[in-house]
Parts: sequence; C-alpha cells; structure tokens
Amino acid sequence: MVEDLEEKSGEGFDVQRILGIVRRRHLEFLIPLFLGWLLVWVASWALPPKYQSTTLILVEQPTMPKDYVTPNVTDDLQERLQSITQQILSRTRLLRIIDQFNLYNSAHGNSTPDEKVERMRKDIDIALVRDERSRITAFDVSYAARNPHMAQQVTSELTNLFINENLEVRQRQSEDTTAFLETQLETARKDLADQENRIRQFKAEHVGEMQEQQGSNLQILQGVQSQLQNEEDSLNAARQQRVYLQTLSDQYRTLQVPTKGDDGTSAGLPALEQQLQKLRAQYADLSSHYTERHPDVRKLRDEIAKTERLLAASKNKPADESASGSDASNPLSQDPAQASRLAPIESQLKSNQLEITNREHAINVLKAKVDDYQGRLNQEPIHEHQLADLTRGYDQRKSSYDDLLKKRNDSQMATSMELLQQGERFRVMDPPSLPQKPAFPNRLKFCGIGLAFGLVLGGLVAGIFEVLDDRLHQAKEIRKLLPTEVIGEIPTIVNASDLKTAQRKMRLGWVTAGVVFASIVAGSAISFLRG
Repeated sequence: MVEDLEEKSGEGFDVQRILGIVRRRHLEFLIPLFLGWLLVWVASWALPPKYQSTTLILVEQPTMPKDYVTPNVTDDLQERLQSITQQILSRTRLLRIIDQFNLYNSAHGNSTPDEKVERMRKDIDIALVRDERSRITAFDVSYAARNPHMAQQVTSELTNLFINENLEVRQRQSEDTTAFLETQLETARKDLADQENRIRQFKAEHVGEMQEQQGSNLQILQGVQSQLQNEEDSLNAARQQRVYLQTLSDQYRTLQVPTKGDDGTSAGLPALEQQLQKLRAQYADLSSHYTERHPDVRKLRDEIAKTERLLAASKNKPADESASGSDASNPLSQDPAQASRLAPIESQLKSNQLEITNREHAINVLKAKVDDYQGRLNQEPIHEHQLADLTRGYDQRKSSYDDLLKKRNDSQMATSMELLQQGERFRVMDPPSLPQKPAFPNRLKFCGIGLAFGLVLGGLVAGIFEVLDDRLHQAKEIRKLLPTEVIGEIPTIVNASDLKTAQRKMRLGWVTAGVVFASIVAGSAISFLRG
C-alpha cells in the first residue's frame, strides 16, 4: 500500500483522477468544510464584542504671526504630544477615569488596579496624521469598550484631557519661561547696577585724573606754571629790592657819622655813587624784560630818583654840619632830617621782607599744585586702562541686560497670547463617534478565516479517506499491477440497485453542497449586516 502511494505521488494527479476523487469524496470534503467554517463563525459570535469610538483632533497653528509674537514654548509637537500622552496614560489619570465610568468590573471577580490600568492602556490607541512634509497636522484618539456608548463617553473624556492638558502644558511652559527670564533679568540688573557703582566710585576716587580731564589738567598746569614763573620773577625782583633798600639804609646810617677823605670830601659819596650805578644797571636789566608800567620798574625808577636827590644833597651839605655831626653820640636824634629820610627806607625794608615771605609761600603752594597736576597727568594712562576694563565689563553686562529685557518682553507677550488661547492648540475636528458595529471581532473577516479553515480541514479529511482506501478505481491502476499488457477487459455491470444508490449519493452531494454554500453565504451576510 505504501508503494502504491509512492507511485501515486510520483505520477501526480490528473484531471480524471481529481474528478473521480470529487465524486467519491465530496461528502467527506463538504461536511468538514461546513463544520470548520461553522466552528469559527460561531466562535466569532461567542467572543465578547468591543466597540471602538474614534475622534480626530486637529492641530491648529497660532493665530498671531510669528513675526509679531514669537512663541516661547517648544516647537517640537511630537515631543510635546508624547509628554502629554504619557501624562494622560499615567496610572493616576487612568484610575480616575476607570472609577468615573466604572470600567473593567467583571462579574466573576475584581481585577487589581494595575491590571485595570494595563487593560485600558491596551484599549486606547493614538495615531498621528502627517502631511507631505512629515509634519503632524492632526491625530486620532480611539478607545474600545464592550458598550458603544461607554466607548464614546471615554473617548470624549480622553479628548478633553488632550485639549486641556495641551493648554495647561503650553501655558505652564510659557509662564515658566517668562519667570526664568525675569529671574535672569533681575540678576543682570543687579550686576549692571553693581558695575555702575564701581565705575562711579572709581571716578569719584580719581577726580581730575581721568582721560577726559586731560585737556583741562594741561591748561590748569600751564596756568599754574605761568603763575609760578611770575611769582619767581617777582621774588627775584623783591630780593633785589631788598638788597637795594638794605644798602641804602646802610648808606644813610653811614652818613650820620661822616668821615672825610684825604681831599676833605665826605666818605659816603662814593658809596652813593656806586649804589646809583647798581640801581641804574638793575633798571636797565628790568627794562629789557618789562615795560615802563611794570610795578618793579616804576619802583626802581623812584629809587634811582631818590638816590640821585640824596647824592645831590650830600654834595651840597656844608662841611661844618658834617663836622659837628661827627661829635654827636646819637646821630638820628641830633639830625632829625636824616632820621626822617631813613624811616621810609626802614618801612620799605619791612614791607619788602613781608612781600618776600608771601611770595615764597605762594611759590611753594604753586609748586605743590604743579606736582599735583603732573602726578594726575602721569596717572591718567593707568586710570584710563582701569576704567576701560570697568567700562568693558559694564558694556557686556548692559548688552546682556538689554538682550534679556527684550526676551522677557517677548516672552510676556507670548504668555499673554497663550493665556488668551491664541497659540498653537488642539481642536476637535470630528467628535467621538458612536460605533454601530464592533471593532472586534470582525465577524466578516472571521467568516473568511472559517472558510479557509474549513477548506483545509475538508481537504485533509478527504485526503485521509482517499489514502486509507485500498480499492482500485481506474484501469491504469490495474495495469500497473500486471506484469504484461491487458488484451481484454470486463465491462462494468450496473444493476438497478447500484444505479439508484449512485443517483441518491449524487443528489445527496448536491444537496449537501447547496446547504453548505447557502449556510456560508447566509452566515457571511449576517456577519456583514450585524457586524
């Protein structure tokens, strides 16, 4: 028998053989086909149905152009949507929805909260909708439940959560961004104020030593140096005047006790003549430097005139007056005229000494000023470098402050836009649908699966019966068993009983095929209509 099967499998099936198998095994094929299909079809109605409600949420762009108001939240919609989805599918949120709608309560026993949450996560489906440039323009939110109304209500609740959560997330991110910028702006404002105080304090500590005061310092220094030169010139003139007055006073005192020379003339005359020559030489020297209106020139001219008058008076004085005066013990008291001429000179000496003292003091003060302004000019490059460092730090902080101020103002405007719900938001395009047919099981699909299963089962059963049948049904099967060619054949003898049996079997096969076909068509129609 095994060898016969191997020969059959080696030769393959021809059309006549297949038709013969169909005639012989149609019942063995149709009955398993129907039973297999019926089993799957009944199972599709036995499985608990799940109705899926779906809504389409549109992602609307901000109503305000970005050129006017720049959003201060992340532009990555997919990342934000993932974050919102994780928050909505969190255990706390889902347990609240489960308790609100009394979901997943089985009559056979209660599931744990974690099991309920896991089952609900499996029943929720979120699908993104993208355009040609792979940008997210919308997304679908679906929920499957055994009750279509319950599926619609839960989908509506999930939709509200997505819309509200998106608004809250955007507003919270916008407010957090604004708060962060305000904190940074306050820090930058304090740094800028501290830098301004350091610059102000530096300038206060180095008043008159800065680069912008260099011109005025140079002018003041030149003026002080000019004053110093005038004071030194005046001091030199006063000192020369003191020498002259001192000499003149000594001469007057000498004239009070005159002595005569070998030729009988007064010994004081040569001294007066010598003093007159000195005064004229000083006058010539001062005239070369100053004009005739200069006080020192005028004073020296008056002294020359006085000395000339004194010299003339000494030459005209009688010899007996000089002789009598030489015997007196106190010349000033014995000659009132000479005392009256000496008193102004003494007074001028005192005034001259006071003038010299004052001018020396003024010169010391002017020298101190010169040293001070020269020190300022010497310190200006150092202070300018230090001020440049402070100013550079101030400019950097000012630039950072201005940049933060602009960002803070833009962020405040963006936050106001978000609070007014003028930014990117979610809008329900299609409200949650009320499912009319269950999404699972798909009974029409189950009909197709059952038909395929029945075909496989029927073919398998018919094949088993054919393999187990050891009868010969064709002449060529007999020829294969004989060693020689057959030269004759026995005709088929058909009696009435066998003919009726064959006809009855044929009718039964057609009826069975019709019932099976009609049942499958009816079951498929019911599955399509009632879903």
